[in-house]
This record gives sequence, C-alpha cells and structure tokens, in this order.
Amino acid sequence: MSRDVLPGVWPMVFLPFALGYFLSYLLRTVNAVISPDLTAELALSAADLGLLTSAYFLAFGLAQIPLGIALDRFGPRRINVALLMLAAFGSALFATGETMLELSLARALIGLGVSACLMSGLKAFSLWFPPQQQSSMTGFIMAAGALGALTAATPVEAMLPFLGWRGIFWAIAAVAACTALYIALSVPETPPGGHRQTLGEALRSVGKIFTSSFFLRFAGGAMFFTGGFMALQSLWAVPWLMHLDGLSRAQAAIFLVLLNLGMLTGQLSIGFFGTRLAHYGIQPLHLIRGGFCLVLVVELLIVGRVGFSSILWFVLGVLAAVNAQVYVAAARFFPREAFGRVSTAINLMAFAGAFIVQWGLGIVLDVVDAAGHTPQTGLTIAFVLLISVQAAALVPLLRGARARGADQTN
Repeated sequence: MSRDVLPGVWPMVFLPFALGYFLSYLLRTVNAVISPDLTAELALSAADLGLLTSAYFLAFGLAQIPLGIALDRFGPRRINVALLMLAAFGSALFATGETMLELSLARALIGLGVSACLMSGLKAFSLWFPPQQQSSMTGFIMAAGALGALTAATPVEAMLPFLGWRGIFWAIAAVAACTALYIALSVPETPPGGHRQTLGEALRSVGKIFTSSFFLRFAGGAMFFTGGFMALQSLWAVPWLMHLDGLSRAQAAIFLVLLNLGMLTGQLSIGFFGTRLAHYGIQPLHLIRGGFCLVLVVELLIVGRVGFSSILWFVLGVLAAVNAQVYVAAARFFPREAFGRVSTAINLMAFAGAFIVQWGLGIVLDVVDAAGHTPQTGLTIAFVLLISVQAAALVPLLRGARARGADQTN
C-alpha cells in the first residue's frame, strides 16, 4: 500500500533515484565514446571490445532476478545504496585496469553496481507516489537516463583530452559514491507492507513468470529491440557512423547526442502525454507495436543510406522511447503484486539481448574481416542480421498478447 505523498517528496525520492539512473545510463553508453582509446591502448579486436563492453550487460542481467526479490524484501533504499558503492569501486578499478581481464571484471562490477538504479526507482515511486502519477514518473526517470546518455556523448568526448579515459572513470567513481550517500540520507525507509513471501515462494513465482505465454510474447522484443538499441547506443553506433558515414570521432559523438536527444524527446513526450493517450484507448501495447514497426523502417533507411543520416538517428532515438513501455505492458498480464518480479524479468531479457547483440556484432565483424572484406561490409551485414532478428521478435507481439489477457490473470 502506497503512503500519501510526503512534503518535499521530489527531492527526497525522485531526484536521488533519477540521479542514480542518470549515472547508470552514462556508464552504459560511455564506452561508445572511449572505444577508440581503449582499442588503441590495449590493442583490442572488435570481439574483445564487444566482450569488454558487454560484461556490463551480462552482470546487470544476471542480477535482475535476485534483485527483484531483494527489492520486495528489503526496500529500494538499502539495495541501491549498497550496489552504488559497488559501482563506485568498479569504476575505480576500471580507471586503474591494465589488462583485458581486469577491465572486464571492473566493467562487470559496474554493471552489477548500477543494476538496481531503474528498478529501485520504479519500486520507490510505487511506494511514495499515488497510482495516477506512476506513468509520468516512469517517463521522467527514463528521461534522466537519456540525460545520462547525452552526458556520455559530447561532454565526455570534450573532457577526454584533459582527463583521459582513466580520469573520466575516477570522476564517475566519485559521483557514484556521492549518489549512494544522497540516497542513504534522503530516501525514507520503506513503509511496512503486508504478507512477505518466503524465499521459496518468491522463487516459485519467478519460475511461473518465465514459463508464462504472456511473458514469452514480450521476451523477444525486450531482448532484440530494447537490448539491440542499448548495444547500438553504447558501442556500435559510433563505428557505423565513422566507417559508413565517414565521420570523425567528434562528429560521431555529435550524432550520438542527436540519438540521445531523440530518446529524451520521446521519453518526455510519454511522460507528459501517456495518461492522455490512454484516455483515447492507446495502451502501452499499441505504442510498442507501432514503435517497433517504425524502428525497423528507420533502421532499414539507415542501412540503405536513404535520407539524412542525422535525422534518421534522431528519429531512431525518439522511437526507442517505446522500449520502456514493455515493462508496463508485460506487467498488465500478471497480478499487481508481482510487478517487481515481472519488470526485473523483462529487464533480464533486455540486458541478455544487449550482451548477445553487442558481442555478436563484434564476432560478425571479425569473421567478415578475416574473410578479407571491409569494415563497411561487416557493419552492414551485422546490422541487417540485427534487423532480421528484430522482425522475427515482433511477430508474437503482433499476433498475440491481447489486452483482455490482463483481466484473466489479475
């Protein structure tokens, strides 16, 4: 049961968790900008770079199921504080890393450390904001993530000549520690709830979620649309822009800003207009279907080099805002008290997809390069393969998961 809204709840609850998610998204995407420096200093192959960067997604994804249970049992404040301190340690370790193993371990610790930032925020909002504000709060915290992605583009690129990529990560470590302190001192204790499930009951409920036909219909979209976008945004967009569009790293960083500005625009639009759209019968599932179809169109235009590249990447970011609707749409097919476990299960699919796509594209590039083809050819093949898999993942969403299923399962 949610409490009444406390006086000053925005600085006490929203801002601390929004800052955490800002940091999470910055760390998710920062390797896209520093990848040329990492490759040059450590002599990484494309597959090495993909594996190093995707270690974040692997650790993040593996944390989701125990995270969902822990959030319900111990509350968002305690969990997020502990994990953000781990993110601070991982960032410091990354700043001092000298080998592929050290950097991969540090990247995994970072992923684990920020794995609760979004889910803990959503959990806190359900406790401290009234139900009618939940849609808007989700849109606004996602916008904070978009701001983190924006910061990871041009601002980080501008600071690289002065701080280097190691200095950047020392600064991030300090911000992570300060954010943990802010949450510890600001966020109220979780209000007492009703019946607390045993660990066995919680694990059995998670198993039922993963075997549900409703969940499986959304799993592919989460993996290859949400995860695919994260893989592009956090790494492979910059190589595409540099090799296919002939941009310098600084110019590619500007395009990355456009992509993230588009995402910010889309998230804020959903935050401001989501409730109004629902009044006209436009539900999250409708947004997902329409948005995913348009994503495929825009990606095909990018691969086909049709239209203005800057506009296409901006529009891709706008459309990617519908990815967050998967959490809401999937949860509607389950009892409300299972929201935390359903949302973390969807998050697991998204980050597993990001790991698969990010590493998989690197493998494709290495194979094509070994066959004697150019990076341009390898990137084109890799992107076409991604689009094909996304199209296949869209089919279950178009054919099934009708909204009436929610009434049958609640």
